[in-house]
Amino acid sequence: MKMTSKDYVAYLKIVAKKLEENKDYITELDAATGDGDHWANMNMGFVKLMELSPELETLAIPDLFKKIAMTMMSVIGGSAGVLYGSAYMKAAAVSQGAESIDLDLLAKIVQAQLDGIMSRGKAQPGFKTMVDSLYQAQQRMEEAMKAGKSEKEVLTAMKEGAVAGMEATANMEAMRGRACYQADKGVGHLDPGAVTMCYQLETLADFLLQ
Repeated sequence: MKMTSKDYVAYLKIVAKKLEENKDYITELDAATGDGDHWANMNMGFVKLMELSPELETLAIPDLFKKIAMTMMSVIGGSAGVLYGSAYMKAAAVSQGAESIDLDLLAKIVQAQLDGIMSRGKAQPGFKTMVDSLYQAQQRMEEAMKAGKSEKEVLTAMKEGAVAGMEATANMEAMRGRACYQADKGVGHLDPGAVTMCYQLETLADFLLQ
């Protein structure tokens, strides 16, 4: 696989569309456990990225990630903007000098984004956050690569991990966010942040598996 900046923007466009299509679902999820504004915040960020897409396509990979980071931090409200900003700044750091993204670099990017979000959000796997989806995706991706699996198998493992991590949040007690103040701590509900993170990882895998 080889992903250019233009490819990455094409992937972001698919995510933006998926978010748009799932407005009611994400809003209902977040209304059950939080402020009900997660979809609106994420959508604002992706709408802005779409407005910037002609410029984003022309940037080198590290600069692309920096621009995405700055955009998300300035546009997405709540903690998500800061966390995604941290994730993309870490991605920019590990992709210095890269002209495109291959599988090895993608693995480093996923790891860096996970580290960035966990560090900035003081969150761990099992806290019922976006980390759960990203962590499982990273773990399964790493395991598949260590086992010498094919690119297709590695990307499929990443996608399956993202889904498994998202689904696991339904049975978790929230340790972060508004849900942690509720009597049931959000048990029985998927974490909306984990869902939107899963959408991105699923879409990325599908895009690269085409």
